[in-house]
Amino acid sequence: MGSGFSRRRLLGVGGGLAAMAVAGCGSNTGRDTGSGGSSSGSKPALAQWYHQYGEAGTQQAVQRYAKEYPDATVTVQWSPGDYDKKTAAALLTDNGPDVFEYGNGPSIDMIKGGQVVDLSDLLDDTTKADFTPSLMARMTYQDKLYAIPQVTDMQLLVYRKSLLEQAGVQPPQTVDELLAAAKKLTTDKVKGLFVGNDGGVGILGGPALWSAGLDYLTEDNQFGFDDPAAVESLRKLRELFTSKTLLLGAPTDWSDPSAFTQGLTAMQFTGLWTFPAIQKALPDDFGVLPWPKLNASTGKPSVPVGAYGSTVSAKSKNVDAAKKFVKWLWVDQADKQLDFAQSYGFHIPARKSLAEKADKLKSGPAADAVKFVNENGHAQTPILWSPKSGTAYSDALNRIIKSGSDPATEIKAVKAVVEAELKRITG
Repeated sequence: MGSGFSRRRLLGVGGGLAAMAVAGCGSNTGRDTGSGGSSSGSKPALAQWYHQYGEAGTQQAVQRYAKEYPDATVTVQWSPGDYDKKTAAALLTDNGPDVFEYGNGPSIDMIKGGQVVDLSDLLDDTTKADFTPSLMARMTYQDKLYAIPQVTDMQLLVYRKSLLEQAGVQPPQTVDELLAAAKKLTTDKVKGLFVGNDGGVGILGGPALWSAGLDYLTEDNQFGFDDPAAVESLRKLRELFTSKTLLLGAPTDWSDPSAFTQGLTAMQFTGLWTFPAIQKALPDDFGVLPWPKLNASTGKPSVPVGAYGSTVSAKSKNVDAAKKFVKWLWVDQADKQLDFAQSYGFHIPARKSLAEKADKLKSGPAADAVKFVNENGHAQTPILWSPKSGTAYSDALNRIIKSGSDPATEIKAVKAVVEAELKRITG
């Protein structure tokens, strides 16, 4: 599994993580069961689960971190395949992990079901403020923190400086400017913009709302985009799709930089993880932008932000020991957090103070990306945005962008699904 696939899975439009599975997940929990599964010699025994990262060296790194922990015997399980479903199923049994990572923190169903524990006491106010704000908000429910962000991934717009200069185009600051730029940059050999082979259905749902000054849900957890600005913003995505300026049918999708580095497109919405390949191919010929605001008076620029968060199972036989380990690794061990973010792939540390120390992030487009995360970052979806809500919105986007369905009608249909889901979750 490549790095791009892993990140794409984390930062997709639906935003709803896999629903809880009821099937069993096998007997290999990764836990040392030599002493009843709860201790190993005089130390507690802890099982820590990760999904299978694509970056070489990551597995060895987390195994090394676990081995260096002095206060427990920590066994790492590396899980290929559908990690989300495996983990959700394991949490329903007595053989699941003590500590596990989950995309953007545990799901609302895990929290409401009492399957994960409150980690708020692991951070004082100063340390909490050091973490990326949008990630902390996403992993918090009713003022309780349920995960510690491990590393930050993001999406952003990359553009070829030379092609914009040749066309007399300035980096676009509004969606209308983006449309105009894409048209001027399109030639018989190069398309102006690439937002995925589906025309942006998979990745532009959030940016389309944020660019209009809206969000999936309001601050008081009501449906957030039954608004004329959302109708206009979604119409712009349809306009992009029909403009003949979008690259469609590329050999690779948005999470891979090949279309950009091979000159098939002048601009691409992609992920931070593509920077090493882009820098190798176009060392001084690319810049970065957030997704632009809707127009001069409406909305703000934005970037989607995601992170795997370290979480503790409520069924752990050693909850206190598990929490202590999470604090040691993801709060106290700054050197390991910096290593995890920078030595295997290309990511932003989840803490602002560490991002400032990351050599790869100190200059050029990478430094701009860090600034976007802190100033324009949005967790890809709110914690109460369920998988069913995500599917309803994704299906609506597909009809709007590809078939020209009326955005206002589609938004009202999505609203009905989301309100029913919110009632189910919070009722």
